[in-house]
Amino acid sequence: MPSNSFANQLFAAIDRSRTIEQLLQEPVAWMVANGAWSTIWVMSPSKGVWKKLLAVGKPITHPPDPAKLSDCLDSRNAQFSDSWTLHSLPVGIDLIFCFANPKSLSPDSQATSSEAKEALREQLGLLGHCVELWNQQLSKTRDLVRFNQILEVAANWHAHQDLDRLLQDIAQAATRLLRSDRASIFLWDKQSRELVGHPALGMEGKPLRIADDKGVAGAVLKSQQPRRWDRSDPTDEVDRRVDTNSGYRTDSLLAVPLVDLKGKPMGVFEVINHVDGRFDQQDENDLIELARHASAALANTQTMQRLIQTRDRLTQDAAEQVQLIGSSPEMLSLKSTVSKVGDTDLAVLLLGENGTGKEVVSRQIHYQSKRRFEPFIAVNCAAITETLLESELFGHEKGAFTDAHETRSGKFELASGGTLFLDEIGDMSLAGQAKLLRVLEEKVVVRVGGSTAIPVNVRVIAATNQNLVDLVRQKKFREDLYFRLTVVTMNLPPLRQRGEDVLQLADFFLTLFCNKIGRSKPVLSASAKKRLVHHDWPGNVRELRNIIERIAYLTTGDLVDDTQIDFVRSPRADGLSHLDGMDLSKPLAEATDDFQVRYIEQQVKACNKNMTLAAERLGMQRSNLYRKMKQLGMNHHDQDANGNV
Repeated sequence: MPSNSFANQLFAAIDRSRTIEQLLQEPVAWMVANGAWSTIWVMSPSKGVWKKLLAVGKPITHPPDPAKLSDCLDSRNAQFSDSWTLHSLPVGIDLIFCFANPKSLSPDSQATSSEAKEALREQLGLLGHCVELWNQQLSKTRDLVRFNQILEVAANWHAHQDLDRLLQDIAQAATRLLRSDRASIFLWDKQSRELVGHPALGMEGKPLRIADDKGVAGAVLKSQQPRRWDRSDPTDEVDRRVDTNSGYRTDSLLAVPLVDLKGKPMGVFEVINHVDGRFDQQDENDLIELARHASAALANTQTMQRLIQTRDRLTQDAAEQVQLIGSSPEMLSLKSTVSKVGDTDLAVLLLGENGTGKEVVSRQIHYQSKRRFEPFIAVNCAAITETLLESELFGHEKGAFTDAHETRSGKFELASGGTLFLDEIGDMSLAGQAKLLRVLEEKVVVRVGGSTAIPVNVRVIAATNQNLVDLVRQKKFREDLYFRLTVVTMNLPPLRQRGEDVLQLADFFLTLFCNKIGRSKPVLSASAKKRLVHHDWPGNVRELRNIIERIAYLTTGDLVDDTQIDFVRSPRADGLSHLDGMDLSKPLAEATDDFQVRYIEQQVKACNKNMTLAAERLGMQRSNLYRKMKQLGMNHHDQDANGNV
């Protein structure tokens, strides 16, 4: 029976050995020291030749006969070659123990005794069991290392948004982990019945396209089963046209299917030319695991690309709806400024009359910036009461006040990452201005009723039709907020100063509305164009848009003349036409009063007695309009913004 020390050495060597030579070194040395043989070699087959893994004991110059070594391995029976005695391990491990230089040749010696033979048999049995355990442990360790490597590289794949870059990274990882020369990912184009290869490594130019029923890749796609091939296989399954076209020679190949999360075929994952000549079962298992992660990453990236394409298309469509139309010098200058400041985070103040398109310009600035894919939030400051301003802009927590039934994000939070458009900024109260300034400087908001500072990344564009400089002088607008908002100031020209831009805008709106309702676009006659150009447009672009919308909906012919745009007659022009009947004998003061009475009457009439709109067109506050009418002895009907008395 072998001693306990031999068994102890064997099993202690399992944990500390990293190679088969390290595992066998001490046990074989023990056998030489305590056994019947002075020399022991350990031989292993490698690529058709026998390799000496270990030699312990007295030197010997002539190796065992290779044929005898092969016979011993094949038969698992002892063989004798010259002065060598050959034994294989009993568990199918491809190792041959070669014994030479017996210590005693007498018939009664230990070397020939049945006891010695039994001891050697048990020693070899223990060695075989030890090697088997060591191989299993080594395999598990390698599996764990390889699996961790696969998880590590696969973790980075899910962050990709670029499909080509993802395919390249997958191919590079497979080439490295499976010790191959090249890798290809074939995505199935089901409609064209082709496999579209993205070699990524070793092949230049356009993606490779092959029929989905050709070669190993086609067979794997059809069977949904892995395939291994090398030159020892008598059947050449490789599509040699690819080798011919690329000038490359395929000597070994491993291909596995790619399937999506629902189990539907996506394509084939292929690695080519293993550094050791052929791929084994472990390589196949590893590629299957890689393919599982690759399929998920590909599906994720393809979905992401579709979402990005949809986002880009929607953003482009939105940008086309707010084009800056016109080629007048004023508009060319405005477009140039928008282009310059668009891709910056500079604060912008837009000045101009009502209806000149301040929100359109603000959206154009947004769509020309790097924030174009983030939210654009518009707030009309004049429409928010002072008591609700803080809640509207900064949000509130549940229970912060009587009607706060749930937590609500403010406009700054909703616009974070994008652009916040503050229209009619001149109408904001001084208290609201102070709170706005604090947020702009600190870049954080605190919801009403809350205590947590919430960071916000917002670009602010403000707009007003008022003279902020005068408001600052009158202490109605904070000077520090004024300078905070006026990093860049743009003055939007009124439509009456833009000449032929009126016709370009009319054509744009006419196309827009006709497409919307599905009718052919009519043509504006020369007389219609003349009326449009000579109108003074007190309502600016907004007024023109409304008129063209009426034309698109209410006219039926292919030609629009001036009689069909009768609605565009300016209240100012109609008022001035009554000067023909004026009494020129009156003093200037009385004639001026007469003119003002008639002018105000025409404005009120044109606004359907909407005093708020009439005051806006007259460039004054409604209370001032009432006061002026009282001074002139005029009667008036008080109506709200909707025209109700």
